[in-house]
This record gives sequence, C-alpha cells and structure tokens, in this order.
Amino acid sequence: MAKPNKKGPTKTVDICCSKCKTVLFKYRKGGKGALVKCFKERIVKDFTIEPATCPECGGIFARDTLIRGTPAFKIIGGKAIMK
Repeated sequence: MAKPNKKGPTKTVDICCSKCKTVLFKYRKGGKGALVKCFKERIVKDFTIEPATCPECGGIFARDTLIRGTPAFKIIGGKAIMK
C-alpha cells in the first residue's frame, strides 16, 4: 500500500478530548471525513504528556499502531473530536 503524502495537507485542526474538551493536538488533516487516525508525522503540536492519554482527565483516546508502514494513532470511536 502507498504511504501517506510526505508534504501533507496545509489545513490544521484541533483534536480535543470529547470528555473534558482539552486540546490534545494541532494536526494537519486531509479531507473532510471523520477523524479515524492521526499520522504522527502530521502532528504539528502535541499537548499530551503520555502518548494517547488526555493530560486533564487521564482518558485513553487512541491506540499506538502502524498504518501503511507509518507510525500513527488509531482513534477510539467517540473519545476524541476535532474542531
């Protein structure tokens, strides 16, 4: 399978915890679909202390995985939202 585009999209979105509304990442998202995965190379600014864990409420919002050979976070359904 093809790897994600190296240059990546230019539009940035805020990824927030759905429980406490804390900002987790600033992320360069491509397309207009739902938030399913976050490639680590596209994260502009990371506000988390532990990977895939909300710093405020301590909730786990994603799983660390490889997608198409690239490190990524697979978002658990309904745990993180984008603004």
